[in-house]
Amino acid sequence: MTVVAIDFGTSNTIVAIADPITKEPKTLRFAHMSRSFNTIGDVVYVVPTLVYIKGKEQYIIGEQVRAERLGQKVPQRFFSGFKRDLAAAYRAPSRLVDDDAYDTETIAEVFLKTLWQRLALQRIRPTQLVLTVPVGAFDTYLGWVREFAQKLQIPSVQVLDESTAAALGYAMTRPQSVVLVIDFGGGTLDMSLVRTLKGDQLGGDQHIKAEVLAKADAYIGGMDMDIWIAEHWLRHYQLNRTMIAATGWQILLELAEKVKMQLSQQKVAKESWLDDETFTSYELYLDRDELTEILEQNQLLEQFRQTLDELMTDAFSKGITKGDITQVLLVGGSCLLPPIQQLVVSYFGRSKVSLHKPFEAVAHGALALGQMQKLEDHLRHSYAIRVWEPYLKQYTFFTLFEKGTTYPAKRSEPVVLQVAVVGQTEIRLDIGEVADLMQSEVTYDAKGRMTSSELRKHRDFRSLLPSPAAHHGHNSTSQTIEPCIAHLSPPGQLGIDRVRVWFEISAERMLLVTVRDLLSDQDLLKQVAIAQLE
Repeated sequence: MTVVAIDFGTSNTIVAIADPITKEPKTLRFAHMSRSFNTIGDVVYVVPTLVYIKGKEQYIIGEQVRAERLGQKVPQRFFSGFKRDLAAAYRAPSRLVDDDAYDTETIAEVFLKTLWQRLALQRIRPTQLVLTVPVGAFDTYLGWVREFAQKLQIPSVQVLDESTAAALGYAMTRPQSVVLVIDFGGGTLDMSLVRTLKGDQLGGDQHIKAEVLAKADAYIGGMDMDIWIAEHWLRHYQLNRTMIAATGWQILLELAEKVKMQLSQQKVAKESWLDDETFTSYELYLDRDELTEILEQNQLLEQFRQTLDELMTDAFSKGITKGDITQVLLVGGSCLLPPIQQLVVSYFGRSKVSLHKPFEAVAHGALALGQMQKLEDHLRHSYAIRVWEPYLKQYTFFTLFEKGTTYPAKRSEPVVLQVAVVGQTEIRLDIGEVADLMQSEVTYDAKGRMTSSELRKHRDFRSLLPSPAAHHGHNSTSQTIEPCIAHLSPPGQLGIDRVRVWFEISAERMLLVTVRDLLSDQDLLKQVAIAQLE
């Protein structure tokens, strides 16, 4: 069996393979596509998550795009940050290149397919693929991941969240330990608290069982820092983005990333920039104190603290305290920055915090999934039915399963539904995810000084289906959509309960329904899957 793991990152992507004999993880290197990083006592090869459209069905990906600065030459043909866009609620509009429309999904597929073709060139033919995803990935992204995996026609495909993958990789040698992984990359901040347990002896082999205790995430990352640093320089020279060309802005972002990386190893970093439009040269300076101030002003450090507090509150509700955590592992390029490391050290103490494999931990940990006897996981989001309140003239939602629910699971009570209009012959559901999001607003005064509002939390419902639907109790519905859970014969009557629905979640995270017609006292559906949950 040949197992390959792909850690598809916002800034960098890692492809790893398990040695068929030793079972040890090995990061693959691809000519002209991989970039080397010197980490603690080792050299790591990553593929920059970049795509450049050279022509019709002609693509350049990875290091060659960065090294040749193709994004600066023709920005319209250059794509970056598309992995984070996949996980977002907002989708950027398609971009027209050579009369072809390229959206986020298309570019991501181009990138991953090219990597897959390179595996074949190295005579690697995987029988099992493990793909990692962000902790808070919604089903739209997860659905795309699964569809893409099906196109590759591999016998076995598994999906695992990134921070849990890293925790498994580190904790495999330390069963019974509680490990916190903080995965802070280019696009997202993911945290996962995992405990590993010894499994049963099967055929003389010792297996490991993993239990996920708590998760938390935030939609921030290194890409945001690059933008803030570039804007900081523009304000210093009394410029703004409208005063420089698209090429100039792209160059500034690349210089900001370079300076940011330098500050992980030195206290001061300098670069220079020549504006090709005005032929003006600028000296770009940044030190660690200024970087910390930029992060504080944009509330990144505050959001980091709140995400950590959210995770620890969840863990405490399950009887896990800060003292129970044996190790805190920092993963991802953004964790290399001193302000982030200092924040985590102040929270847990220096003795517990480690920075191992900042780039490879997720991919190498994902390879360990095949050795797991069982992974006990829980829902990252709450799931609900969206309902229309006719008297309030607004939508609300009726929660089916709260986040943190360990699956497989069943609702203890069924949900009773009525028809919404006279003569209605079908009942359909609008199932969606409910997540807590944080927002703040950054503004500038007349002197260019930055201020930001307090972080605000609000609940967001994201339908797993295209539009609104069925309703609970005596509420009514304005329209119906798929999936249809009940065909009614005879049609339902207003104000009279018509069907009773039992909900459960399978071990594969499928939402199953059993539906009984109260008029005929017959089961219309029995444990039928209507949605994939994460």
